[in-house]
Amino acid sequence: MPHVESEAIREIDHDAKTQTLFVRFVDGDWYRYFAVPRALYDAFRAAESHGRFFHDHVRDRYEYAKGR
Repeated sequence: MPHVESEAIREIDHDAKTQTLFVRFVDGDWYRYFAVPRALYDAFRAAESHGRFFHDHVRDRYEYAKGR
């Protein structure tokens, strides 16, 4: 799992087969976001601010479930 430098997000990962984005927040909670294209994950990894990217491009835009 790629660790990221962020005040809110600890790790992100992506399953290309299922197009699931995995996000672990600093409090330890995992969330799965569904139907997330690989290109968005790649942009998320490369983002200067992972928290801002999450807020602008993931949060409230994809269906999700808590847990790994």
